[in-house]
Amino acid sequence: MKSTAALVSLTALLAASLGACTPPASSTTPAIDTGKISAAVKADADQAIADYNAHDADKTESHVAAGAVMMFHGQPNGAGGAAGVAGLKQVLAASPDVHVTLADETVDVAASGDMAVFRSSYVVTLTDPKTKKPTTESGNYLIGYKPQPDGSWKQVWSVVSNTTPMAAPAPAMPAAKS
Repeated sequence: MKSTAALVSLTALLAASLGACTPPASSTTPAIDTGKISAAVKADADQAIADYNAHDADKTESHVAAGAVMMFHGQPNGAGGAAGVAGLKQVLAASPDVHVTLADETVDVAASGDMAVFRSSYVVTLTDPKTKKPTTESGNYLIGYKPQPDGSWKQVWSVVSNTTPMAAPAPAMPAAKS
């Protein structure tokens, strides 16, 4: 009987000590506020476009994290940083009237709060530097955001893909007669 009571006491003691090592179900980690993250990312994307439309390459680039990868249709992948600013300055100089408008903006935030994706459609208007004629391009814009050590959210990758209609396919050639 004595050994049974000792065994029950020992089991209870072990269970209590294991319970002390396990964090409680309601952790002290604050809940992720995905709405707050979504608002911060949308505000940053909107400000980046405003800076671009103001033709301020340095401010536009300030929304991009170091080492970011930028993908733009018809061009090799680019990177953020000094090279990104230099390339952006060339684009803005070649098309001084370029203007971007976004629509259908959506932000998806990971439940873990460590990543967000901004997506929208866009319309770009500008005077073509070669033809000197007004031109419009429309497409899709997709940006990956990550939180930075200072608490800000910055672009770590982006994809710009035009949806301008493609030329009609050439008519099929008639079959050769034998």
